[in-house]
Amino acid sequence: MGRKGTTIPKAAVARILMKAGAKRVSDDGVSALTEKLTDIAIQISKRANDISRHAGRKTIHEGDIKLAAK
Repeated sequence: MGRKGTTIPKAAVARILMKAGAKRVSDDGVSALTEKLTDIAIQISKRANDISRHAGRKTIHEGDIKLAAK
């Protein structure tokens, strides 16, 4: 169930879980959230890229990300 090398650091994901109130987090839990966050980030990035291309730009702007994330 693991991915070979994720872009999002697992330590950062563990900190997010702890900040959300978790007292302890398993490695499997961190890996599962890391995979899900990566999938969501890729989906938003693809939509933002489509939005910027539709606007005739090669650069993705903040507004493209916000619109894609809706």
